[in-house]
Amino acid sequence: MPQVRTATLEIAYEEHGAPDAPPVILMHGFPDDPHAYDGVWPLLPDCRVLVPWLRGYGETRFLSDATPRSGQQAALGADLRDFMDALGIESAVVGGYDWGGRAACIVAALWPQRARGLVTCGGYNVQNIAASGIPAPAANEHGLWYQWYFHTERGRAGLQQNRRDISRLLWRLWSPNYDFDDATFELAAASFDNPDFVDVVIQSYRHRFGNAAGDSALEDIEAQLAAQPPITVPAIALQGEVDGLSAPGPDRHAPHFTGPYERRIVPRAGHFLPREAPEAFAQAVRDLL
Repeated sequence: MPQVRTATLEIAYEEHGAPDAPPVILMHGFPDDPHAYDGVWPLLPDCRVLVPWLRGYGETRFLSDATPRSGQQAALGADLRDFMDALGIESAVVGGYDWGGRAACIVAALWPQRARGLVTCGGYNVQNIAASGIPAPAANEHGLWYQWYFHTERGRAGLQQNRRDISRLLWRLWSPNYDFDDATFELAAASFDNPDFVDVVIQSYRHRFGNAAGDSALEDIEAQLAAQPPITVPAIALQGEVDGLSAPGPDRHAPHFTGPYERRIVPRAGHFLPREAPEAFAQAVRDLL
């Protein structure tokens, strides 16, 4: 497994394809790992596909004990940018879902010269933290039960003790048509044994609601994200038809995209779209290339 060092992390990643092919960087979400793209990268034979483990997952490690174990959005975006810097990649098609989709959106929004194109599952994934205290309809709030749970110390202890049980439940709830087996789940769940997984996850969900301090080194990026910057690069937003976390409705994300933009609803797919519909994800990448 190759690794690359940034100022903050030793990032483990997978690489597929020729080193001189057009680069494509795919980012996984919570709770998952790069194996989510095992069905995608073989469909991109003419690309150099890189799939890193996020901070707190797999063999990715912090370089210093003093670095806050933050999972805030600015950290995810900065990690992707720094990953590209460390590998000498000036520009790439970036894509992802959940946490990984957020990282890809942030790079496309703040450093558009680095993103040749964007594939984002769900749409505009930059968090509006200032508006996070506004209540949502009951059905939406109900779907966020795990986030409210993680705001408590009981939730932290529960994630520490039951990380596989919680994650497997989320897979089933968010992707009701995804018929995965034990081996498939365990291949990803091994990445949740990272010693920083719990701290990063808990901080991420608390920070997005203003209930945890962020990393002071990332304040400038968070300030830029607070302005909800538009995405100007060519973008394709994929939405699973039966996403149990965020079911498709009117496209409220479209105003955030000021460049070429298309939204595609993927039939029968849920939240873990690269796993469930790798052809649709790979096609979006090809269309941007």
